[in-house]
Amino acid sequence: MDGVNFLFLITALLLFVSVVATRVSAKLGMPLLLVFLAVGMLAGEEGIGGINFDNYVAANTIGQLALAVILLDGGLRTNLSSFRIALKPSAVLASYGVIATVLLLGAFATLFLGVDWKHGLLMAAIVGSTDAGAVFSLLRNSDVRLNSRVMATLELESGCNDPMAILMVSALIMMILQPAEAGPLAISFMLVKQLGLGLILGWIAGKVLARMLAKIRLADGLYALLIASGGLMLFASTNLLGGSGFLAVYLAGVFIGNSHTRAIEHVFNVMDGLAWLAQASMFLVLGLLVTPSRLLDHGIDAIVIAVFLTLVARPIAVWSSLKFFRYTKRETAYISWVGLRGAVPITLAIMPLTMGVPQSELLFEVAFAVVILSLMIQGSTISVVARLLKVVLPPRPEPLFHREIWLSDALAVSLQSFKVGENSDAENSHPDVMTRDPEFNEGRLFALIRHGETVQVDMQTKMTAGDIAWYVLPENKGNAFAEQFSARSDTASEQQFYGEFILNPDIQVGDLAQAYGLHLNDVAADQTLVELFIKQFGSVPVSGDRIQLDGFEVTVKELDELSQIKTFGLKMPNRHAAV
Repeated sequence: MDGVNFLFLITALLLFVSVVATRVSAKLGMPLLLVFLAVGMLAGEEGIGGINFDNYVAANTIGQLALAVILLDGGLRTNLSSFRIALKPSAVLASYGVIATVLLLGAFATLFLGVDWKHGLLMAAIVGSTDAGAVFSLLRNSDVRLNSRVMATLELESGCNDPMAILMVSALIMMILQPAEAGPLAISFMLVKQLGLGLILGWIAGKVLARMLAKIRLADGLYALLIASGGLMLFASTNLLGGSGFLAVYLAGVFIGNSHTRAIEHVFNVMDGLAWLAQASMFLVLGLLVTPSRLLDHGIDAIVIAVFLTLVARPIAVWSSLKFFRYTKRETAYISWVGLRGAVPITLAIMPLTMGVPQSELLFEVAFAVVILSLMIQGSTISVVARLLKVVLPPRPEPLFHREIWLSDALAVSLQSFKVGENSDAENSHPDVMTRDPEFNEGRLFALIRHGETVQVDMQTKMTAGDIAWYVLPENKGNAFAEQFSARSDTASEQQFYGEFILNPDIQVGDLAQAYGLHLNDVAADQTLVELFIKQFGSVPVSGDRIQLDGFEVTVKELDELSQIKTFGLKMPNRHAAV
């Protein structure tokens, strides 16, 4: 009994220390995942904890379980609009992009490490895919707002590229251990089976679970348990049938997360905690598993492999994958840089160890070191590089908090809160003035909070900076409504990015040229701004897309819920501003 309690104590202590350490990492700008990994290494056999853990099977089991939970949570938080924006390029990156990365890195690893070409390709396949857990965690907790095209591409790629990586690792292990059974037909059948079953079962399960959320009445905390258990059943059953459980559980999460039911908020709240628990547990176990001194033995090898992967293989694969799509050079460069490696490569590196593949220790140690370098260098610089490459958008005014109040199974109202900024339109205004605009006339004040206490609103009430105003408001109006509460500094930052003037999307280019004296050159004057942007950026432009017309910058500012352009921003050139 004491042994069991000691195990509980150690497990809880490691998780507690990891969570507390995240406060330090946030101040230092370190990725949280690296903190969990470091705590595990410190507790390991060569750290202060001295825990000797070498159970690769248990580590693989924990890693698979954790990844399933992380992918399910990632799918829940993926908006269907992401598929409209970046489905095709993400699919190319998740298939051809992985293959191209593996072939390039495999050839290099074979020559550099002096190993058989099959082992070189196996090394490349292990680290060839980006990690969903790392991408979801670092992008969503960064201090920058990426444009939708870049964000959607990175999230969909990381959520969908695991099947190809797993297939290539499995095929190469088969080629090494059972070469007679690793023919082209067998590998092709494995690929079709994994992708096909993953897509079909994920779609079916997502629809069924979303329907169950809408129909079954449970205690609030049980909705998330229903989805988590259903997702894990889907993951396991898909794997047993020979499909990709990772793809299935991610796709199911997408369908569930985009369903509009009274239970979904409870699911989000609990699943967020479960996802963090999964990430912390997984990286702690992986940290315990590794022997730091052996990593140092292959440190130079890992550095060289990581440099080639980051600066050569990944950029070439991304460029060749996206060259037929409407991505700018800056966007392509950033997507190339954010090829984060995390728990997936380490989990894949365990497979050769458990199956007795020759030189598997070398593969594991190099893969582990590559992951650490990726999290340290790429993970800690995603915000800096985003700003350098100018793929960020200015902070968007948005509600502080949003909650749906369900009045019946089919009827809900949205309760949203807004903080009054200094020198904003809301400051020194009556709360009801904010809803006089026809766009917001459905809104109603619910409560006004000042210094933590409710303010009794009468005809003389004026809002002051720092007040929290709660409104019953249509959900899709929240961001636009929040602009009235934005501080003047935020508004100035937005104007600096988009420009001082707002343009209607249906205005013709010729009319714009006539109004501002523009020289259009080869641009057709009879087309609208929307037509011009679709021609340049494809059928789904995103906020931040920009075209220059004779020194003037026209930028997509707002889109509606169907991803249609609502407004453009017009920025004058410096020569005009100086006049």
